[in-house]
Amino acid sequence: MRIYADTSVFGGIYDQEFSDASKAFFTLVRDGKFHLVVSTVVIDELIDAPDGVRLFFNTMLAHTDVLEPSDEAASLQQAYLDANILSSIHSQDAFHVASATVSGCAMIVSWNFKHIVNYRRVPLYNAVNIGAGYTAISICSPLEVINDEE
Repeated sequence: MRIYADTSVFGGIYDQEFSDASKAFFTLVRDGKFHLVVSTVVIDELIDAPDGVRLFFNTMLAHTDVLEPSDEAASLQQAYLDANILSSIHSQDAFHVASATVSGCAMIVSWNFKHIVNYRRVPLYNAVNIGAGYTAISICSPLEVINDEE
């Protein structure tokens, strides 16, 4: 299963609240349970991250497909913004969802409960996805994924 992880999941490794679940998620990736996908936006967002987060990300690159920006993802991102799912201030969050969707990922995992893993926004993202000819995408936290695997 291809799973897109946004930047927050990598940062979660060093966050007291999210550390255990983030580490368990990445262990499943290393064990081959999931195929990890990120976009270059994740790399860009990690530029200002603490050294430990960047170093951890680099250890995961061997298990990761990195998506380049595409016109298709940018178009879907704009559709999310046009539907007022997010404001343009949070367009990078919309790009994460769009990249995961157009690349055929089954799921996106995130610790961003305000703009991505949000009970009001998930159906809106998927309504736009379906209207644009894509399939719905599962959007959840790493905690939901690791608990499903136990």
